[in-house]
Amino acid sequence: MTFAGTAASASAIALAVLVLDAPRAARADDRPYRVTEPLQIADDSAVQQRSQPPSVAPPEPQHWSLTVGSLYTHRHGETAGWAPNAEVNYSVTDRLQLHAMLPFAYDRVAGGSTHFGVGDAEAGVRYRFVDDDPQGWQPAIAVYPLVDFPSGNSRENLGTGRTHAFLPLWLSKTFGPWIPYGGGGYWINPGPANKDWVFAALGMIRVLSEKWFVTGEIFYAGASKTGLKEQTGFDVGARYNVTDNHHVVLTLGRGLQNASVTNEFTGYLAYVLTF
Repeated sequence: MTFAGTAASASAIALAVLVLDAPRAARADDRPYRVTEPLQIADDSAVQQRSQPPSVAPPEPQHWSLTVGSLYTHRHGETAGWAPNAEVNYSVTDRLQLHAMLPFAYDRVAGGSTHFGVGDAEAGVRYRFVDDDPQGWQPAIAVYPLVDFPSGNSRENLGTGRTHAFLPLWLSKTFGPWIPYGGGGYWINPGPANKDWVFAALGMIRVLSEKWFVTGEIFYAGASKTGLKEQTGFDVGARYNVTDNHHVVLTLGRGLQNASVTNEFTGYLAYVLTF
């Protein structure tokens, strides 16, 4: 995985987790918010962007969401990200959602040239197998396995050159307009000098109105390569529902541990169409 991946997963977590409890996740006057899969923070190849858990209220069964976004991540001597990524999600049922993403990645090392092209493609399935109990303390629980395919040019640092998989478990619980969440999982990360690693996040989503919600989280990412440092970091974000079908997402964050060599700054801006 490239360093942009480790920085991007965190952004996705905070803006994606609530599919765990859909359709009860975020309500005001008994009306569910239409805030669906916002980004593929992670994702990440941008690991953070791609490591995300499920989203806030996904489309109703037999509905779609399309996301176009741009990711920017900077560390000392290098800048990388997506410009843009294209993501498609389809809700088979209110519990099961299919996911696919293809980013156009870029990478620039200080004093060198800028590389741009197709990044590593991704496919995933998210399934919520336990519902949030509104009368008790039982959280919603979901799995969201992801597979990344080596479609990006690894020689230009636009992909990893290997197939990778992420096996996470996510939990969330709704308390009125407050939605705490957490979880993480294990990355299977083959390849020369690569190491399997873990990712975990803990955050809070605050629903402000039918138009707005904000979120914040802290995350931990292990070292995915020999010689690469582990990191902890944070991000904050907001989502604005322009209409029932059109949405805008923004997240900003940075590393707290080993930031200069992992993530001095990460920003993500996306447009989401649901139908």
